[in-house]
Amino acid sequence: MKEIYFGGGCFWGIEKYFQLIKGVKKTSVGYLNSRIRNPSYEQVCSGYTNAVEAVKVEYEEKEISLSELIEALFEVIDPTIRNRQGNDIGTQYRTGIYWTDSSDEKIINDKFLKLQKNYSKPIVTENKKVENYYLAEEYHQDYLKKNPNGYCHIKFD
Repeated sequence: MKEIYFGGGCFWGIEKYFQLIKGVKKTSVGYLNSRIRNPSYEQVCSGYTNAVEAVKVEYEEKEISLSELIEALFEVIDPTIRNRQGNDIGTQYRTGIYWTDSSDEKIINDKFLKLQKNYSKPIVTENKKVENYYLAEEYHQDYLKKNPNGYCHIKFD
């Protein structure tokens, strides 16, 4: 089992989206690369922590590749916009792919180079190592399962 972390705006929709992909075995939402330990949602929203709202994705590499997961992410984000996706604005909503396995860095870089041809503006999605990851509060976990009519910048219809 491998893991990768995605930032793509509000983590509620990104989590639900990846839960629907074959080969993804487990997800959680949290705050990634925070300046402070175990930040709260309010602290993250203030911008002080510089944390990203992120989804931890655990996947079976025999069923889906990292390259395919990146393509899936790019289906639901605009990788050319910094600190905003849909109506969500702030540094916590920046897009990114974050890794714990250093061999993933090259895969991500290579994929960005291939995908860049699809965009007239430069891709600004981050490709960084996971420095820390703190689970978000319980009410954020599986939020759109618990609240099917909740806000989401991704359309599931």
